Amino acid sequence: MEYRKFGKTGRTVSAIGFGAWAIGGSWGNVDDETSLRALHAAADAGVTLIDTADVYGDGHSEQLIGRFLSERTGESFFVATKMGRSVPLDMAQYTPEAFRGWVDKSRENLGVDRLDLVQLHCLHRDIYYSPETFAALDELVAAGAIANYGVSVEKVEEALKAIEFPGVASVQIIYNIVRQRPADHFLAEAKRRDVGVLARVPLASGLLTGKLSKDSVFDASDHRNFNRHGESFDVGETFSGVDYETGLALVEELRSLVPGGATMAQMALRWILMNAAITAAIPGAKTPEQAKSNAAAADLAPLPAAAMDRIARLYEERVKPLVHQRW
Repeated sequence: MEYRKFGKTGRTVSAIGFGAWAIGGSWGNVDDETSLRALHAAADAGVTLIDTADVYGDGHSEQLIGRFLSERTGESFFVATKMGRSVPLDMAQYTPEAFRGWVDKSRENLGVDRLDLVQLHCLHRDIYYSPETFAALDELVAAGAIANYGVSVEKVEEALKAIEFPGVASVQIIYNIVRQRPADHFLAEAKRRDVGVLARVPLASGLLTGKLSKDSVFDASDHRNFNRHGESFDVGETFSGVDYETGLALVEELRSLVPGGATMAQMALRWILMNAAITAAIPGAKTPEQAKSNAAAADLAPLPAAAMDRIARLYEERVKPLVHQRW
């Protein structure tokens, strides 16, 4: 496992994290005992970063992570959670009192006195123009309820605005082979400001695993079924906003670039880590096998220049006109 400094948090975390949305819900059926085994398998493979949110299964993901932490006492993990999506996307909802309530609930779910990192969870765009919001987060740091805070965003513009506030320690943003816009300017600016960056949706909702096809069937509780066109939340969260058929065609072009002995998912994760401004990629996992395979991506050799060039051309030709300016 490779470890990277997580911006101004002062902590060092694994370059591959464990994304805990799937173990909370919205990814089809999941079994708690299997989820716990997946967390342990990730930890055994060197993963120290776990990302969750208070709305993943209405706290269930956090509670499972709390159980996991109680079973790994004496070890150092960095748990990043998120808050703010349990209410409508309305600025009037984001009060200091609400923040404190959400933080206290996450501390209870996780079984910790202080949260390592709290991220504003893709909230109303006006949040990034509200000094009062970030002052409230500063107060939570001063009170010892949280160690650090950051944001999880949909758009590059939101990320750039957020990091103007000096207390913002991290940004979580969609960045993968089919969502490359953050590399235009944002990643360099984040590195300049010593802001950690978590690449979320790194496998484009499973598209970049190479395991999906036009015949794949998704459970009714899976967002790849119910949010295919943005019916429930931002469409960019599902397959990174790429039309499913277009994505499948691109995947076929990528198959020849996968290094020997590796999977396409591992190549896609390694592609993300090729950018030094990225702190970590946070793929989801529901099984021990998925967790171990994801972690192994950090051990791959750097991708050859020819492969990087080919991926860049495919994005430019097939994907950029469809998604680049949207997010």
